[in-house]
Amino acid sequence: MLPLPKKRWESMAKGLVLGAVFTSFLLLLYSYAVPPLHAGLASMTPEDIAPCSPAPSESELVTSANSSSGGCQPRRDLVFMKTHKTASSTLLNILFRFGQKHRLKFAFPSGRNDFDYPAYFARSLVQDYQPGACFNIICNHMRFHYHEVRGLVPPNATFITVLRDPARLFESSFHYFGSVVPLTWKLSSQDKLAEFLQDPDRYYDPNGYNAHYLRNLLFFDLGYDSSLDPSSPQVEEHILEVERRFHLVLLQEYFDESLVLLKDLLCWELEDVLYFKLNARRDSPVPRLSGELYRRATAWNMLDARLYRHFNASFWHKVEAYGRERMAHEVAALRSANERMRRICIDGGQAVDAAAIQDSAMQPWQPLGTKSILGYNLKKSIGRRHEQLCRRMLTPEIQYLMDLGANLWVTKLWKLIRDFLRW
Repeated sequence: MLPLPKKRWESMAKGLVLGAVFTSFLLLLYSYAVPPLHAGLASMTPEDIAPCSPAPSESELVTSANSSSGGCQPRRDLVFMKTHKTASSTLLNILFRFGQKHRLKFAFPSGRNDFDYPAYFARSLVQDYQPGACFNIICNHMRFHYHEVRGLVPPNATFITVLRDPARLFESSFHYFGSVVPLTWKLSSQDKLAEFLQDPDRYYDPNGYNAHYLRNLLFFDLGYDSSLDPSSPQVEEHILEVERRFHLVLLQEYFDESLVLLKDLLCWELEDVLYFKLNARRDSPVPRLSGELYRRATAWNMLDARLYRHFNASFWHKVEAYGRERMAHEVAALRSANERMRRICIDGGQAVDAAAIQDSAMQPWQPLGTKSILGYNLKKSIGRRHEQLCRRMLTPEIQYLMDLGANLWVTKLWKLIRDFLRW
């Protein structure tokens, strides 16, 4: 392996030092702004983990007059365990729109756009949290802590999450987060991912900074130990626990079918689940994983592979129960409505590179060191009937959070620093 050029090493070293200094500064400010975290479940009293409020009565729920589910009552209390690189930003936009439309109460992070990830979720991380507070929707990135989350929503809240083929997720995570995972800096070939997968144990350190992004990320996000032996009985126990706690596990590969099941579960309208693909990455010049590399990536993420296989099977059981023909009809209706909105809303009809986005309010957050995330240009002539919906459907996560009242001072400060240093 050829050594890295001296200038590149110097640049990386300077970036690391500057990053460490600024991160320490941000953490210091954050520690003064956020109250101490809960000591953990072991120190909680029964009152701490009690539900935040009783279940609403039927009179408190609004019946949807036009519901395709036969006059059922739309469910408005929802926890979305937002996993990484699984089309979760697209689903987040759907939840933001529904909550805004019905004036629901969100539990937002305080100061930033995630709940102090990769630390475990704690109620004290919620913006303006007070003991006994109750929320309708929790949906930002976190490392899941069921009992902490459970105490913030009504007893009848619906819990959902989304999974993705682990090899594909690993590939996406590697390219998106690689620059902030120091262990990848040792990789020198043009196809760093292929080099890593040839001998991952040579490069991987489970205790390394941000190493969680590069192995069993789904298991980690859901709050479990991502370094468990795949043959451990705990793996199956954790998978069954996810099944008990979540009412629906969506699949990124079958996103439209997932949204149809979600719409049915929540008794929502078709308009509520319309979407444009957000936070999508520009095609990489490096070929996608295939053949042996795909198998290696799956084996490297075996905990996630077992999780995915379990919920892939249960997903299709749900589709069968829903009805294949009915599902095909609903998916076609969703895609037709999405295509109609694309023609109405999007200038040019498709996503564009960051440099081609004309309105800064439509600029998505970019990974460190590159602008690989695509965005959209909103048409300038949209009828009044669709103007608001178009803008909301196209608004990136950070901007939408601020529109909804989230205080993202840490995120905004970090952006200023990145812009100044041209990271």
